[in-house]
Amino acid sequence: MKINQRGGERLDVKTLTDEGTFEGYASVFGNRDSYGDIIAPGAFAASLAEWKAKNAAPKLLYQHDPSRIIGVLEDIQEDDKGLYVKGRLLTNVQDGREALELLRAGAIDSMSIGYVTKNSSYDPERSIRTLTQIDLWEVSLVTFPANEAARVQGVKQADKIKSLQDFEGFLEDAGFTPEEAKRIASHGFGQKSPDQDPELLAAITRLTTSIRTA
Repeated sequence: MKINQRGGERLDVKTLTDEGTFEGYASVFGNRDSYGDIIAPGAFAASLAEWKAKNAAPKLLYQHDPSRIIGVLEDIQEDDKGLYVKGRLLTNVQDGREALELLRAGAIDSMSIGYVTKNSSYDPERSIRTLTQIDLWEVSLVTFPANEAARVQGVKQADKIKSLQDFEGFLEDAGFTPEEAKRIASHGFGQKSPDQDPELLAAITRLTTSIRTA
């Protein structure tokens, strides 16, 4: 299962306390990302309800690295703007202390989310996919809100593609959903022409753009 990553906005560093508490938006509604995706209001509702029912919260990570847990999320909710979070860095943990110092210095000032898309709709005229239900896994403090490094790393694995399954995995690493990856891989291996499929063409355009950027 591919965990997608999507950037939010810069933190308001003025909300950072000496105890390591911070707040801001990990995701903003209506903000089109580099892959042509927009998150719709209400997209997090079901996932947040599931976390609440478990008396738990998504993980707070550094740079989307699951081995670098830097604190806890004390409040997470949707409002009219997006996904608001309030977190507390654990300063007795090395990564938590480092994150606090980096925030204080302004060296990092952004958040990003890790998630799995559950439901979405697509507008072929505007080449925009709207995410209407998201399974939220984690919130990260990041250097760049779009996490360009993860996308570039996936793109640079192209020389290792030896099979249809390898190609699908490569496409998912480049930022496509598993469904998009299967469709692109199938067409790419010569089964059908994508000319009459505007959604597929838009996905291929996004892949081409990401490769050129890398």
